Amino acid sequence: MRIAIFYDWIGAIGGGEKLILTLARGLGADVITTDVDRDSIKKMGFEDVNIISLGKTIDLPLLRPISLSLKLAMCDFSKKYDFFIFSNNFSHFAARKHKPNMWYCFSPPRIFYDLYNLFEERESFARRQIFKIWVVLHEWISRRFVDHVENYVAISKNIQKRIKKYYGKDSIVVYPAIDISKYRFEKYGDFWLSVNRLYPEKRVDMQINAFRKIPEERLLIVGGFERGDRSKKYAAGIMKDLPQNVKVLGSVPEDALTELYATCRGHITTALDEDFGMTPIEAMASGKATVAVREGGYLETVIDGKTGILVEAGEIAIINAVRMISRNPEKYRIECENRARDFDIPAFIKKMENIITYRRR
Repeated sequence: MRIAIFYDWIGAIGGGEKLILTLARGLGADVITTDVDRDSIKKMGFEDVNIISLGKTIDLPLLRPISLSLKLAMCDFSKKYDFFIFSNNFSHFAARKHKPNMWYCFSPPRIFYDLYNLFEERESFARRQIFKIWVVLHEWISRRFVDHVENYVAISKNIQKRIKKYYGKDSIVVYPAIDISKYRFEKYGDFWLSVNRLYPEKRVDMQINAFRKIPEERLLIVGGFERGDRSKKYAAGIMKDLPQNVKVLGSVPEDALTELYATCRGHITTALDEDFGMTPIEAMASGKATVAVREGGYLETVIDGKTGILVEAGEIAIINAVRMISRNPEKYRIECENRARDFDIPAFIKKMENIITYRRR
């Protein structure tokens, strides 16, 4: 069976990109996208996956999603493949021409819904009015294409609820997977690890401010930013006044990242109502506990008190949890490694194959 996976763009190393490329490899599928950062693909170790680019999008904040949506809506691969998968924010714009299909949904576009206020408040008054008009029009058009999606698969129960809330659609849940064989435990080092895109909703500034108050602990932050004002401005802002015990490494190759997981003391993640969150799984596969905010997908992956500590979103709570784990990081290792096995690749691919086979009947 010939399968194609539509994905918005591949512009940085991220959990979504790793997941889709893992799925493509497991299904023997092609990935159809727009912008492609080949260096990121190489760093993630997915050079063997066939990626088809529809061309570059317009490098302006509100025009980029429009140009992306147009490229997806206008392309036609209906004769080349037998089944189509959509993923990320706008790939469903290809749904009208490409059936049978399913949306492996990371989330309904958060810029339209639960993160609307976060995006709006960062704009000037004039740009805010343009932003409001853009959201109303693009969200209305987006819903027309959502109607062409035949099957919904959510990456978490958290996203299943969002799909029902915003689209009124039922979905099944298939948790993402990682290649746990790539990860290993080496030691409990002298630093904590944070792995995320440098976006406002990741709340990396909260991590930095917490570690500013515990100079005896070190924090290494891995993650880059993509094209777009919100990412660049946020990254520039958090790097203006870094304390001496915090360092931003930017994007790193996959082998360097697994080495950091293998040698860190613990892992921290603070994203706002995270869709699922791949990094706690990667940390657990390395025998490391996670400090995560008590929100979103982390509630479905981190077992509080066993594979990490769930905290309220605040600096004091983070500080207390970091200190608690640092006193005895070994305590969490066995539970972490056992939990990571629940998210290995073979079971994930099998579930997706079963869904595709059933939906094609």
